Amino acid sequence: MTEEKQRRFPVALLAGMAVVGMLVLALYWLTKPGPQGAAGSAQKHLTLGEAENKYAERIHISDLRMSRATNLLQHEFTYVNGVLANDGTRVIRDIEFITEFRDQLNQVVLREILRPLGTATKAGDPLPAGQRREFQLIFEHVPQDWNRQYPSIRVSGLVLE
Repeated sequence: MTEEKQRRFPVALLAGMAVVGMLVLALYWLTKPGPQGAAGSAQKHLTLGEAENKYAERIHISDLRMSRATNLLQHEFTYVNGVLANDGTRVIRDIEFITEFRDQLNQVVLREILRPLGTATKAGDPLPAGQRREFQLIFEHVPQDWNRQYPSIRVSGLVLE
């Protein structure tokens, strides 16, 4: 080997090792689990104990409206807007809904668990007793065989003061 080739060999070896190292890091970064509550990762759901289940009867959802929109990337979103009423005597710190879209045979084609007052990682503003608040649920993909009716929405988790 000439002296020129001997000097280039360690540089090429180091450059190759650096590229392999970056590929390993990129692969790790792309496959690692995201933070709690990120889309697609496991989320901690609220519970509905005996006291919360009884109180859920005093929570009412009304004035449902639906709309659809398409963004610049041609992704379609379905919005469900409504009013959440706390007709009880306690403050709702956080609430979670199960929302189900059905098809013509009344089979569930989409079921999502969402928090209208906040997110899985951060509760929103509490809803005081006797108060009402508008909410919006956003769905990125509703199957085509959905029956075009309002989804069923029920309380699946609750945190009270």
